[in-house]
Amino acid sequence: MSLPKVEIKTQPQFEPEQSSIAEGQFFYSYRICIRNLKGQSCQLISRHWLITDANGHKQEVIGDGVVGQQPVIEEGKEFIYTSGCLLETPVGTMEGYYVMRTDDGEEFHAPITPFLLSVPGTVN
Repeated sequence: MSLPKVEIKTQPQFEPEQSSIAEGQFFYSYRICIRNLKGQSCQLISRHWLITDANGHKQEVIGDGVVGQQPVIEEGKEFIYTSGCLLETPVGTMEGYYVMRTDDGEEFHAPITPFLLSVPGTVN
């Protein structure tokens, strides 16, 4: 059986009320939609994020599931969650992949295209 076709959409947002700009703390939330477009169902097993700030400082985040869950996503269905990260600069990027497992035990990576984290007005 072929691997599922998984689409990942991201929606980052600067959160000023959770940030302390004077102290160099910029908090961003991000909403992720993982959709299983076709193929067998699959389970999100783990995540691997690379977060880079404007100074080139890199954070690698590796862990089981997302927001305490390892959801199974059926064909034609989606899983949506919101999380966040803290940067020391007003601009940065996130990218990575999810490790997914099919019903028959085959694992594959679902890539997360790099996306921009920025305070409104800092990037044109």
